[in-house]
Amino acid sequence: MSAAELDFVDGEGCRVRVVHLDKVEQAQRSQVPARALEGLSRIFKALGDPSRLKMMIALRETEMCVCDLAAFTGLSESAVSHQLRRLKDLALVRSRRDGQIVYYTLDDHHVETLLDVSLAHLRE
Repeated sequence: MSAAELDFVDGEGCRVRVVHLDKVEQAQRSQVPARALEGLSRIFKALGDPSRLKMMIALRETEMCVCDLAAFTGLSESAVSHQLRRLKDLALVRSRRDGQIVYYTLDDHHVETLLDVSLAHLRE
């Protein structure tokens, strides 16, 4: 066995072969905390719904109210409100009240960048 290959025995007696220990150690040093992984997972789950993505891409261009988004997506106002609440809870969209109307937009430039990078990757 070379220096880069090591056999480990875990607590249950299983043998685990690590081929590049330096790379595993590097990955462990840059590991994201479990709580952050859970949050990231929730964001990607939210982005995994085509209706929510359609709303977010529309909100990338302009702020819109629930009625506007319902007309655009073909969903009921109730369904749009439910989806927006989920996106707002994840800090993907934010709202602004103007009288009785609540307008929604992307929360910040990071969300826009996330969408832009994802679309650019898809187009490659």
